[in-house]
Amino acid sequence: MHPEDGAKISRGTIYVAPPDVHMVVIDGRVRLTRGPRQNRHRPSIDTLFRSAAYAFGSRVIAAVLTGSLRDGTVGLRAIHSRGGVTIVQDPKDAKFPGMPRSALQSATVDHCVPLAGIAPLMVSLAAEPVPDEAPRPTKELEMEVRHDQGDLSVDLDHLGKPSYFTCPECHGTLWEIRDGELRYRCRVGHGYSAEGLIGHMDESLENTLWAAARALVETAHLKERVTKRLEEKNPELAQRLRAESTLTRRRADAIKKILTEDKPIS
Repeated sequence: MHPEDGAKISRGTIYVAPPDVHMVVIDGRVRLTRGPRQNRHRPSIDTLFRSAAYAFGSRVIAAVLTGSLRDGTVGLRAIHSRGGVTIVQDPKDAKFPGMPRSALQSATVDHCVPLAGIAPLMVSLAAEPVPDEAPRPTKELEMEVRHDQGDLSVDLDHLGKPSYFTCPECHGTLWEIRDGELRYRCRVGHGYSAEGLIGHMDESLENTLWAAARALVETAHLKERVTKRLEEKNPELAQRLRAESTLTRRRADAIKKILTEDKPIS
């Protein structure tokens, strides 16, 4: 079910994050927030996992299933750091193995099983006693949970160092965080894995090049229209504009060739 914001967590209920909002758990309740996107996604599995790790510690059982890129890896590490149990679908069993494989490479995983075995495993784990004590949440985890919820007072210098790169969404400085997983966060909370940031930059570069090609074609077309009107009144200027139009179209074709080659453009 899609929960209402502030709903008390009830035993035996499955909550599904509504579209375009983060779902987090705070003080035994489900909270919905339009906080900053993580890897360009909202809802985000890492945002949910961090909040669960902070709120419930060793009582959390978390699973990363089939999916692309590295989402879920950072959240699993947070859960493990607080004594929770981490499960990953066997990448060989996953339709999209990127997320499970990333978790196995960069997080501490307690169980790696096929999809069909995850539900029975969770039922079995839920019946086991919870450790009396869990490791206390780190200051960094507390700060990231606050940042996920839009707290702009978080001092990112405690999490990482300013990088040379800017956030693709708000264009602010990105801080580089190295905590076992190279990733980035901006001052307002947008977050990226290194792979996610590269993907966004590649997409932005492609969009920029298409925009440049479009601008060149429009400029060439304008010069051609003006040329037709000047052929009798000012043939010298018309000839110059015709030559410029030809060169401009060549430049647009060159960009199009780069974009349509079967090779990465970056």
